[in-house]
Amino acid sequence: MTTIASDGFQGLKYGASELKAIINKNTVRAFIVTSSVLLLLLLGYVVSEIIAERMRVPIPKVRLSRVSLESLAPPPSSDDAPPPPPPTETIVNTGPAARAGTPVPVPDALLAPDAKDFANIDEVNRASSVGGDGNDNGGFADMGNGNVNVQTREAEPDVDEFIAVEKEPVFDYAALQRNVKYPDMARRNNIEGVVLIAALIGKDGKVVKTKIVDSEHELLNDAAVKAVLATSFTPAIQNGTSVMCWVRIPLRFQLR
Repeated sequence: MTTIASDGFQGLKYGASELKAIINKNTVRAFIVTSSVLLLLLLGYVVSEIIAERMRVPIPKVRLSRVSLESLAPPPSSDDAPPPPPPTETIVNTGPAARAGTPVPVPDALLAPDAKDFANIDEVNRASSVGGDGNDNGGFADMGNGNVNVQTREAEPDVDEFIAVEKEPVFDYAALQRNVKYPDMARRNNIEGVVLIAALIGKDGKVVKTKIVDSEHELLNDAAVKAVLATSFTPAIQNGTSVMCWVRIPLRFQLR
């Protein structure tokens, strides 16, 4: 039985020697393939560098030269013609040809032919300080009776400033709502909401300025401002006198 078994494996040729031969063969093949790929990559890189070198635009070289002080041109001579003098200003006096001052008695024989009697008060008000050229513009330098009416503008309070008043500004809210013209854009887009607007009411009851405090949609702001400006107000009262005061008005925009 042992002889039969050994005779059955005599035709099988597979072992360590065969595996070594296969490994050596594949290793040589892999080395050749890898070397070929690397050689092709290197060759492609060299070719691309040659093409790029031919297509590269040469940059001109700039040579810097040293400049000495001896090679510089001399400065301009001071013997050149001087610049022309500035134009002279001509002072034109306006107003009547009158001289104001304290009269001094002079004999008639010593009076100049072009001398004129001293100006009256009205002419002095219109005449210049050094005498005019005879052109009376009428009212030039006329200060009237000397009383200048200087109006001092009252400072406007801030919108958040607290003003203690006995009576707040009064207005007809129903009339204010009637002054509201619904914007067409807001109507077509079914936009509704409330606009809180602050209005500064002057002493005469007129709206001095407005400010949007809060709004649910910006398309409603312009209509709210126009409605407030078209409304009559009664000014606020402080110590029995009308004063400027802010009032906050909510305007509701509703389609139905």
